[in-house]
Amino acid sequence: MQILIADDSVLLREGLALILAEGGHEVIGMVEDGDALVGRALASRPDLVISDIRMPPSHTDEGLQAAMRIRADWPDAPILLLSQYVVLSYATDLLSSGTGAIGYLLKDRVSDIDTFLDAVDRVAAGGMVLDPEVVAQVMRRGRRDDPVATLTPREREVLELMAEGHTNAGIAKRLFVTEGAVEKHTQRIFAKLGLSADADVHRRVAAVLTLLG
Repeated sequence: MQILIADDSVLLREGLALILAEGGHEVIGMVEDGDALVGRALASRPDLVISDIRMPPSHTDEGLQAAMRIRADWPDAPILLLSQYVVLSYATDLLSSGTGAIGYLLKDRVSDIDTFLDAVDRVAAGGMVLDPEVVAQVMRRGRRDDPVATLTPREREVLELMAEGHTNAGIAKRLFVTEGAVEKHTQRIFAKLGLSADADVHRRVAAVLTLLG
C-alpha cells in the first residue's frame, strides 16, 4: 500500500520508512509538520497516513489537529497516530472524528515490528486499533455511573480486545471461544451500552468511545 509519514524526527521517519518498505509497502512521502501533512494527504489520498501527535511549532498536538483537519475533508481517511505517552483525550478526539480506519499507538510499539505492521494493515483496511496500554489505563480508572460497569467480565474482555482492534475471529482465537460466541457477546455489549443498530453509526467505534468515556 502507499503510505504517507509525518514526523519532525528524521531518525524516526527513516526508521518507519525502512520498516514499512521491508513489510512490502511504499512510502510516497515524508513531511515534518501539520500543515504539510494536511496538504500532502488531501492531495495524494494515500492508503494510510502515519503521524506523530507532537510536531512543530508547539510540539503539543499538531499531528492530532492535522488528522482532524484531514478527516473534515476526507471523512474515511485512514490515519494511524503515534504518541510518546498515553493521553486518553487524544484517543477520544481521534475516534470522534470519523467512523473507522483509526489507530493510536505508543511509539514503543513500533519496535515490535510484527505488531506494528499488523496495526498498519488493520487501519488501512478500515479497522480501529488502540494501543493495549491505552485500553489498560481506561480499565484501571474508576468512574461514577459507568455504563461499562454493567458488562460481565467476559463482555469486558471482548470490549477491551475490540478496542485494541481485533476482529471477532481474532477475539475468538484469543479467548478460545467460537466466533458465534463472540458475536453474541458483542450484541449484548451494544445493547447494554444503548447502541442500537444504525447504518450511520459505527457501533464498534461508539462502544469504544463509551469505554473511553
